[in-house]
Amino acid sequence: MLSMTQTTMGKSILIVEDEADMADILRFNLEKEGYRCRRAGDGTTAWAEIRKQAPDLVILDRMLPDGSGDEVASKMHGDPRTNFIPVLMLTAKAEDTDQLVGFALGASDYVTKPFNMKVLTARVGSLLRRPVSTPESEFITGGPITLDQSRFEVCVDGEVVALTTTEFRILKTLMAAEGRVLDRSRLIDLVLGPTVAVTDRTIDVHIAGLRKKLGSAKDWVQTVRGVGYTFRSP
Repeated sequence: MLSMTQTTMGKSILIVEDEADMADILRFNLEKEGYRCRRAGDGTTAWAEIRKQAPDLVILDRMLPDGSGDEVASKMHGDPRTNFIPVLMLTAKAEDTDQLVGFALGASDYVTKPFNMKVLTARVGSLLRRPVSTPESEFITGGPITLDQSRFEVCVDGEVVALTTTEFRILKTLMAAEGRVLDRSRLIDLVLGPTVAVTDRTIDVHIAGLRKKLGSAKDWVQTVRGVGYTFRSP
């Protein structure tokens, strides 16, 4: 039987905590268990980090310097791109009503300060072992790029990028290929259909336009010289 560390090793956790000492303690103990941790010290930074690269779990302090952690939880719960991410709320508010509010906002678990680190680690492991229904049917995500198939929309670092229909289909096809290289002819067939007569140069022009619009994320669409194109981390 696999241990907790073995089954959850490598999972990413975003620690949203404004107290540096507390964040360091959490990070030290969680990284000992094999998790990869990032930290945000306020709600604005936390939301930007979540949208930039979705973590597998968020540990969220309810009291933050720029407002309430409840606002972050509410945003996550209301956004289909983030509402599948489990949230463990960490707070000094121990009343039943506080916990009910936390759960109503989408929290998956609720731990009050002061807490036992072993108990918190066990709860983290439990949340990360739960089966998660991800939005794969509607969303394709790679690095800073999120493609929403239902809304025909592409975002880079949370900002909407306006693409043509062909550019959108090219990006969707490359992202769905999950790192496989598609030659130009195959890409033309998948994007435009096998009955459309276009030259390889046509795809090259669309790729150039797509890269320009992706801005800082343009290098995720890569040319494999003499073969075709692929979508992978720069």
